[in-house]
Amino acid sequence: MDEKLGMFIKDFGALAQLALASIDRVEGGDELLRTLSSHLGVAPVDLPIVVEQAPPHRQADLDILLEAIASRDPRARLVGIGGGEQRNHLSLSDMVQHAAMQAAFPLSPPDYTNQPVGPDEHRQTVALGLRLFHYDGVAAAVLQREAKPTFGRQFATAEVMAATPETAAKFLAEVRRRMEHESLFKGQIVSLQVSEYGPSMGGVTFIRRPELARADVILPLGLLARVEDHTLGIGRQGPALVAHGQHLKRGLLLYGPPGTGKTHTVRYLLSQSAGTTVVLLSGGALARISEAAKLARALAPSIVVLEDCDLIAEDRSFGHGPQPLLFEVLDAMDGLDSDSDVAFVLTTNRVDMLERALAQRPGRVDLAVEIPLPSEHERLELLQLYSRMLNFSSPALAAAAAQTAGTTASLAKELIRRAVVAASLAGEDPGDSHLACAVKQLMDDGAALTRSLLGSGPISGS
Repeated sequence: MDEKLGMFIKDFGALAQLALASIDRVEGGDELLRTLSSHLGVAPVDLPIVVEQAPPHRQADLDILLEAIASRDPRARLVGIGGGEQRNHLSLSDMVQHAAMQAAFPLSPPDYTNQPVGPDEHRQTVALGLRLFHYDGVAAAVLQREAKPTFGRQFATAEVMAATPETAAKFLAEVRRRMEHESLFKGQIVSLQVSEYGPSMGGVTFIRRPELARADVILPLGLLARVEDHTLGIGRQGPALVAHGQHLKRGLLLYGPPGTGKTHTVRYLLSQSAGTTVVLLSGGALARISEAAKLARALAPSIVVLEDCDLIAEDRSFGHGPQPLLFEVLDAMDGLDSDSDVAFVLTTNRVDMLERALAQRPGRVDLAVEIPLPSEHERLELLQLYSRMLNFSSPALAAAAAQTAGTTASLAKELIRRAVVAASLAGEDPGDSHLACAVKQLMDDGAALTRSLLGSGPISGS
């Protein structure tokens, strides 16, 4: 009796599953078709579908724009499409055709994903959802998807159908026009990266704009003013320059030994560039220079920062052609219109690696500035800057500056840190003796490697 009961339960369960599947095909299988037909007023199988693509890093931009356009219609709806994993492999056209053959594509809640839209902000964007709305009074439907390389989708997409082809064309024209100049990147600092799927699939990191005063940057007299005038001042005088037929596009090269303050100088420029779009590239991400240049042109005024360019001076591994990646970088710089308010800022520790390339592409960089090792006076200012919260005496700081000839700003900062660490270990407040001890340790012959790692000259004998 127990065996018969078990068989009955098993058979009943199988029957229930078949019944549910039948209901899904009859009531849910054509739900997508019925919804589209009802909304569009014509059979969706008779309408063309046009696909618009957006790079993965513009996915939130596309979501914001589609939502804004659809919301003009107070009756607009956003629904999801069920059907399991197969929906990730099928286009909207495929779904419509399969649904016409009674495949199961019931409606469901939309899929969402979180996308960064600022240093501390995220937006819930549509990963897979069908927008139903009227555009200029004509019914339209847009299937919105996120980029998903695991399913072979390298771009975020909008698959568009409308009751009339003219409406679809007009809708897409607006999307393309607004995507060209509207972006949440505008006025922000973003860093482009490379993903495991290749440069085109790299992500974006939003970076908080630094806060640096001019007094926080210790450079030879007049040098910072030259750098700031070239990078930011030209843009501020843009209308006058254009009126006199002068170009706004400019290139700045900051060169010098490691640790002298090139990156710190860049951070100061960014701190003074409120409202300016900044795109940061370094290492392999320099392969994304074309995207960076396109963003910079569309969202000007802009600054594109290319860090440590010497590392790709002869590197072809990230490029798409026979020439080194640096030449692709320089070609992208030259591709902008002369009236584009875009500044390119390059940094390098090895200017000799760039000189040939720059000479072969004249005009890309129109100001080269050396960030040298600090003089004794500048080393004193650096020590005073880094010890503002401490009670070292003026004679002790002056002595430390005098004893650290040939060292960088990085070493000055490390001196103060070591003095504080030594005082803390001794259970004392930082004082002159701790600073003197730190100077002795770092300037000792046995610390040559440490000084080299801090950017303060080669190892003895090398």
